[in-house]
Amino acid sequence: MMKLALIGYGEVGHIFARDLLATGKVEISVYDILFDDAEQGASIRQDANANGLRVAANAAEAAREARLVISAVTADAVAGVAEQAAHYLKPGQIFFDINSASPVTKKNAFLKVDAIGAHYVEGAVMQPVPGPDLKVPILCGGPYAQEAADLLNPLGMNMTPVSTEPGRASAMKLCRSIMIKGIEALIVDCAASAKAWGVEKEVFGSLQETWPSIDFAQLSLYMGQRVRQHGIRRAAEMREAAMMVADLGRNDSLCQAVADAQERGAERKAKGKG
Repeated sequence: MMKLALIGYGEVGHIFARDLLATGKVEISVYDILFDDAEQGASIRQDANANGLRVAANAAEAAREARLVISAVTADAVAGVAEQAAHYLKPGQIFFDINSASPVTKKNAFLKVDAIGAHYVEGAVMQPVPGPDLKVPILCGGPYAQEAADLLNPLGMNMTPVSTEPGRASAMKLCRSIMIKGIEALIVDCAASAKAWGVEKEVFGSLQETWPSIDFAQLSLYMGQRVRQHGIRRAAEMREAAMMVADLGRNDSLCQAVADAQERGAERKAKGKG
């Protein structure tokens, strides 16, 4: 039985834990910062226990006996979690960072983890996880990317090593995200404005004449739903994309505007307006 650790027990953590445990070949220890939350902690820990995970008191305890540690936290927590890991990981342990973060953030995380002899691997998840679940395509990078893929792909993961240089896999993901999240932001505003004026049929019809392969009316419904459900998380990812663009010396205002639009879409749902 391979021993794994999971830092972060949100949507992705739930799915990965479920599918990995279903192989019957792993044991998983888990820690999430919400385990310590006064209101939610008890129910989240109970859920983890019920799903066959060993609940740890902190990240260091979760990772203590693990061959590989999967970090699946929010984008704004990536740097802090990697820095903490550099204090408890052992030489040779693999730290698989699958979070959405800028290439520079991933490079800095690599330097911290590598300095203590642990093996940092960046992961860039290239599609929404629900649906493909454990088989979601993940680009991975760093000197130890192949090592991690050799351990996890036989368990059902879909990891493709793309570079030995940390940061390149995340650059591939975030450059794509600029386009995907940007289109989502545009189509949400387009659809809302067209609906307000009662010209949806004409607008979507005109767009479809230009791009006949795309059903814009259907796409607006799908993308609108995605923004309502995941706008906060997508906004955080776009702020990482903005950081990447700024690090390149380019104007990041477009990426920031897309992040703001994603947040607005999520807020409308939260307020019962979307």
